Amino acid sequence: MSVTVKESYQMPPGPADKCDLHTTEESFYRVADLLQEYGDVSCLHSAIRQSDSYLVNHPDYIKHILVNNHQNYNKGPGFERVKMLLGNGIIVSDGVFWRRQRRMIQPGFSRQIIAGMMDEVKACNRRLLERWRQKAKNNEVVDITEEMSELSLEIILRVLLAADYDRILEELGENPFAILTQDPSRDMKLVLKYRALTGIIQGIIDHRRAHPVEGEDFLSSFMAAVDKDTGEPMTDKELIDEVMTLIVAGHETSAGTLNWAWYLLAQHPAEMQELCDEVDAAGFADVPAFEQLEKLPLARQILDETLRLYPPVWLFTRKAIHDDKIGPHDIPAGTNIFITPYYLHRHPDFWQAPEAFRPERFTDEAIKARHKFVHIPFSAGPRRCIGDYFAMVEMQMHLAMVAKQISLELISPQTLALAPDVNLRSKQPFEMRLSLRP
Repeated sequence: MSVTVKESYQMPPGPADKCDLHTTEESFYRVADLLQEYGDVSCLHSAIRQSDSYLVNHPDYIKHILVNNHQNYNKGPGFERVKMLLGNGIIVSDGVFWRRQRRMIQPGFSRQIIAGMMDEVKACNRRLLERWRQKAKNNEVVDITEEMSELSLEIILRVLLAADYDRILEELGENPFAILTQDPSRDMKLVLKYRALTGIIQGIIDHRRAHPVEGEDFLSSFMAAVDKDTGEPMTDKELIDEVMTLIVAGHETSAGTLNWAWYLLAQHPAEMQELCDEVDAAGFADVPAFEQLEKLPLARQILDETLRLYPPVWLFTRKAIHDDKIGPHDIPAGTNIFITPYYLHRHPDFWQAPEAFRPERFTDEAIKARHKFVHIPFSAGPRRCIGDYFAMVEMQMHLAMVAKQISLELISPQTLALAPDVNLRSKQPFEMRLSLRP
């Protein structure tokens, strides 16, 4: 039963029947109906949760919740399943512990360290392109969805574990983390399989303490971090949870976004040609230097527009700690807040022709002219995704390297079907025919 609220509260409108939102296909389409009927804020009476919920879809209100009064909101419902998969990493942790972990991890995501990781990113893409060039000579078909998943997983494991990744492959004869690419479900069976891999991470941590590594990867940065107040490093459990979190988050964000990006570009040959022209004009032979990515603004705009249309996380939540207010609506303490980037990114008051693929929406001038909080693929405020910069430069590098050499033609599916689970995926894989660029 829902918690009784004061009669004096000014509640937003909403359906009379009980309604609970989840990261499911049913909820995905229910959200569209709720927004159509009730507008930017609606109140949902829960059948299974202790408190009522608000569905919030206006950038002013989202800014208030995620930025202006963020300290009043913890993670809301729906993170239980994620916590079972990832442990208590920064995606699911809250309060003092989250702030401590964020401060300790943040230096590892500096521009300087990420620039140093680009050699690994380039090497992974070179191996991909070597295979693709051979296939392109014969106009072969590849499963882009699978290819992007495998590429993204290899990249995040290499920038996270460096040489330890190859050592594990040699010792085990396979990549134990490949379950993330082989099983798209995130059910309890997958949770148990993935959490069983924590022993491998513990072994790597122990090996590094006995045999320190040179160079900078994410794990070495995490292991070297200390709490500025206590001088204490992370415990092994904390290290493992952050590593397991980064593997999943780093893999799924990039894999999904690149899958959607190639799907959109294959359907929009004019934008694909503009990307090829931009890459050619940048003047690099086969691989851009890290600094040359700034000469590829269209590649960045394509990714931003892809993230607008298909944000990796289509629905996330917060929970009010104390009473609050957005516009004329009161938010009683305990209220669950649901925010849906997928529908926010299609809000007709802020996006012209919201279903259209238009990378020019993300020129510097267009961004400045638009409400800042109407595009939040990585969330916003203090809890904005810590790896967003790495993800963007990693994906920009990939687009540039592929566009320099390969053309892709979409051959399936003819009808797009979405799979709105924890992450927004395509139900069917995208098959594309490869050919060499002239």
